Amino acid sequence: MPDRASQLQLARALVEAVDTVSDDFDAGRHLGRVSQHCAELLDALAAGVMYADPDAADGGARLAVSRRGGELARELLEAQRRGGPCVEAYGSGRAVPPVRLGSGDALVRWPAFTARARARGVACTFAVPLRERDDVFGALNVFVPRADPAGARGGAGDGGVELARALAEAAAVGLRNHRTYASYRVLAQQLQSALTSRIRIEQAKGILAERWGSGLDGAFDTLRRYARRERLVMDAVAQAVIEGTLDDAVLRGDGARADGVARTDGVARASGDGTRPGRDGAGGPGAGVKRP
Repeated sequence: MPDRASQLQLARALVEAVDTVSDDFDAGRHLGRVSQHCAELLDALAAGVMYADPDAADGGARLAVSRRGGELARELLEAQRRGGPCVEAYGSGRAVPPVRLGSGDALVRWPAFTARARARGVACTFAVPLRERDDVFGALNVFVPRADPAGARGGAGDGGVELARALAEAAAVGLRNHRTYASYRVLAQQLQSALTSRIRIEQAKGILAERWGSGLDGAFDTLRRYARRERLVMDAVAQAVIEGTLDDAVLRGDGARADGVARTDGVARASGDGTRPGRDGAGGPGAGVKRP
């Protein structure tokens, strides 16, 4: 890349590749942009990434391709089910150096892929892993029209491979950054939820202790016994106490349980076959629950 414009484009591409800490991040869209930068900088026919999506239900590989020659890139990545440079780089975690597809070695090595690529005008190809330390997130495959390793603007020469490697490694760092960010975000949400639940439980303890003229420990024991007895989470019981929808007698275990159902402000659990009457045999639906 001898010209200053290409150098600036590479710098912008590297910065963009690692800028992934956002809530609306999309791996496919992000890697498509990385592929486009690579295709433009190397003046390639097309480029594409094969990568793993940890959130995919099937756990299969996903494809992201450049806008330039996107249909070609997708076709040639899909043609590598029985082998190809991208699959090799992904599986081994090592770069596959430029391979002339007109050679007999390429046809023996990847027969289906080589035949398809040659028919589409691809003379040479190479692939580099999206690797960050010991983790491989995928592989970047570049398809070029020249077999000459010393082609202009990088092509498939050593400079072209190193440029693609730099983009791929930056993209891997970006993917790692986003996954770390996402995991900490989930952890923060869990901690916030636990804190909110704890606050509700403490509030419910205070309400009961004041109402009954008892200590906080006794109120907490009552909440816990009721939650265990009715197989409800403490937070749901505390919310019912705060909203005044749970009768004190039922909470203490002195009230009737009607129709085998315990209710707390929209939280209900049926026991047995759901037809067992209360202790006095006459409890109606919702007995022990205060109605507005």
